Amino acid sequence: MQICILDILEQTMADGPGFRTAIYCAGCEHHCPGCHNPQSWDRKNGHWVDVQEILDVIKADEMSNVSFSGGDPLYQVEAFTELARRIKEETGKTIWCWTGFTYEEILADERLSMILPYLDVIVDGPFKMELRDTQLLFRGSSNQRIIYLHGEQPDDSIPGTVPIVGIK
Repeated sequence: MQICILDILEQTMADGPGFRTAIYCAGCEHHCPGCHNPQSWDRKNGHWVDVQEILDVIKADEMSNVSFSGGDPLYQVEAFTELARRIKEETGKTIWCWTGFTYEEILADERLSMILPYLDVIVDGPFKMELRDTQLLFRGSSNQRIIYLHGEQPDDSIPGTVPIVGIK
């Protein structure tokens, strides 16, 4: 199985708390005005990489957790679900995922929701320029939520998070 990606950024601190390996996927149909990464909209800007190759990069860094961003990983939900499942089976890493879909849209769609059991946190919702807020951590507009899917926020949780109970 392969994923179309723009890049893999190792040991970044911009894509969630602490050091992270960020997988930037290619492809997004949300086309949010003001998007900070519009080159990610077109899959032609990416290249195809085997899930195993991405997993090898993730596993090589014992210190970093994982972030899925893009583009929108849920436009390649089958491949990202496979990657997330393997990360959870083979490592102790947490996974954050950014998506332009809302949590409610994901839950209502059997295909999109297949990834939820393997994610720890989603940052949901489209970027909205009129709600842009540069003071927010890890999101660009105030409609976007940081959702801890296991229902528990760590002691150092990020302001504006939403605990969701009953996913895992």
